[in-house]
Amino acid sequence: MSEHPSAEPRPTEARLLHMVFPDHTNHLGTLFGGQALAWMDMSAFIVASRYARSTVVTARSEQVDFNLPIHKGDLVEVVARIVKVGRSSMHVDVDVITEDLLSGDRKLCTRGHFVMIALDPLGRPTQAPPLPT
Repeated sequence: MSEHPSAEPRPTEARLLHMVFPDHTNHLGTLFGGQALAWMDMSAFIVASRYARSTVVTARSEQVDFNLPIHKGDLVEVVARIVKVGRSSMHVDVDVITEDLLSGDRKLCTRGHFVMIALDPLGRPTQAPPLPT
């Protein structure tokens, strides 16, 4: 790390890992949709906060597609990427990938798009840094 951490490039991606335990699942042994959404929102929050270096809030979650079930015992990797920046908004695409720990098989199960808003210390929308070109 450099002597001046602010000189480091702003991170545009965050990866979180979770294990799916029985208390995360429904009666079918698959991950509750609400739990998946919480993990997705958390990853969007983390990448946007680190990128903007400010407080952020979720303004919108949209087009969340649950394509494949996620099972008890799966490792879940949640990948959040900033794909667009407006004045105060940061658009974040989030992928949820499962991995079978024994076989190593990975599957993209869920995708979604979140809009996060950068806030100033008084809680008002503030300028977000432009994406590097």
